[in-house]
Amino acid sequence: MSATQDESIKGNRPEDAKLPLGKSFAYGLQHVLTMYGGIIAPPLIIGNAAGLAPDEIGLLVACCLFVGGLATILQTVGIPFFGAQLPLVQGTSFASVATMVAIVNGGGGIQAVFGAVLVAALIGFLIAPFFARIIRFFPPVVTGVVITMIGISLTPVAANWAMGGDAKAEGYGSLANIGLAAGTLLVVLLLSKVGNAAISRMSILLAIVLGTVAAALLGMADFSQVGHGAIFAFPQPLAFGMPVFEIGGIISMTIVVLVILTETTADILAVGEIAGSKVDSKRIADGLRADMASSAVAPIFNTFTQSAFAQNVGLVAITGITSRFVVAAGGGILVVLGLLPILGRVVAAIPTPVLGGAGIVLFGTVAASGIRTLSKVKYDGMNLVIVAASIAFGCIPIVKPDFYAGFPTWFETIFHSGISSAAVMAVLLNLLFNELKFGNTKNASVFSAAPPRMVKTEEICGLLEGDHYVGGKLIDKEGYEIPVVTPDEFEQIQTGAIEMPVPRLAGNPEH
Repeated sequence: MSATQDESIKGNRPEDAKLPLGKSFAYGLQHVLTMYGGIIAPPLIIGNAAGLAPDEIGLLVACCLFVGGLATILQTVGIPFFGAQLPLVQGTSFASVATMVAIVNGGGGIQAVFGAVLVAALIGFLIAPFFARIIRFFPPVVTGVVITMIGISLTPVAANWAMGGDAKAEGYGSLANIGLAAGTLLVVLLLSKVGNAAISRMSILLAIVLGTVAAALLGMADFSQVGHGAIFAFPQPLAFGMPVFEIGGIISMTIVVLVILTETTADILAVGEIAGSKVDSKRIADGLRADMASSAVAPIFNTFTQSAFAQNVGLVAITGITSRFVVAAGGGILVVLGLLPILGRVVAAIPTPVLGGAGIVLFGTVAASGIRTLSKVKYDGMNLVIVAASIAFGCIPIVKPDFYAGFPTWFETIFHSGISSAAVMAVLLNLLFNELKFGNTKNASVFSAAPPRMVKTEEICGLLEGDHYVGGKLIDKEGYEIPVVTPDEFEQIQTGAIEMPVPRLAGNPEH
């Protein structure tokens, strides 16, 4: 029985598939492990920037897990007007980290961060329905670019994880770390090749487990801190005091929210494309409202902006499990991890290089999904230059992170993300070349794709059944080379002015 047949109940949409409870939580755990490093990184960075004590940073981490789990359930299960009902994992957005650190360093402290997030999220909530109407400006030439850039933008994250995750740590970039990542990657590839569909689909989770076991045997995993700290703890609302509202921080965070809306829209479109499910403006609006409602509630529970995690879009692509209920199960696991810090400490002990090895496949799969979308694009007009310019523009902040350092902060915030850079460029160029028809001339640009190959009728009238072209020679079905002559030579042979070449077997000049 195939894995598809093994899925017990299917709705009218691919994402409505319901798997057995055990499988749902197993695949859900795979989603959690995939994004765990990304969801705990922001509270660790911001907590340290704010000078918080280790137990306070631990509280931030627990709150991020708890709220991320609730946000994931809202996004996947959905209620009227909230939730795209797609397999999207929600969590603390990394796009806002730089801005939040700047707010902390500006003297406002972490309370000013919470205030800025709260107000910016409410603004994002209000504009979400209008923002969703840009769906008509996201044809395959745009969505393909954005999905491809999601994968490309995440590749440096996987590389950093493979090197150890912390550039200041001892052994960062060592052969041991990279070797552990490579071993995990190899396990993913080998398990993906086995004939058993269940094992193949669980390849990421199994590889992470096996990679962690190998790391423990090699002394590269530390579980000594798992037993330290509380076993159960409910996130205390406003544990750091009331939010503080500063106009500068609010403006900066609102710009970040626009970036998050752009990236979440791209993720909704990407996972819809992967799942083969229809995504319209209403569904995008429901997803963005869930995103912003979760972000507005997050500061009350001591955490930050929420957004869809692009790496989990890659997991959906690589496993083929498009059920939103699987991701909802992962949201439930996140909630439990947020309530049981001891379990969170177990997952946190997974070595970062192991996550890096798995991430290489995951993030590459996202890029491949975008390339598949781009393969559906017709390149007979200006679409080639749209794709070329947008991907190159999106790669600028990836290959040269300080490229926008001299620009205004608001500009740098938007275009420092390769995803939003490519999205903005692709949308604008699509408007210029495909929506605004004035001045367009077919194939006017040197960047336009070349016309398809064509052969004149008279050029093939002399061919017979079985004739074929190999190694620069025309061969008949018996294996004899057919002489290829110029029009003048043909006329001379016909009149007897020159002799007709002797037929010979191909590859045997003496025959």
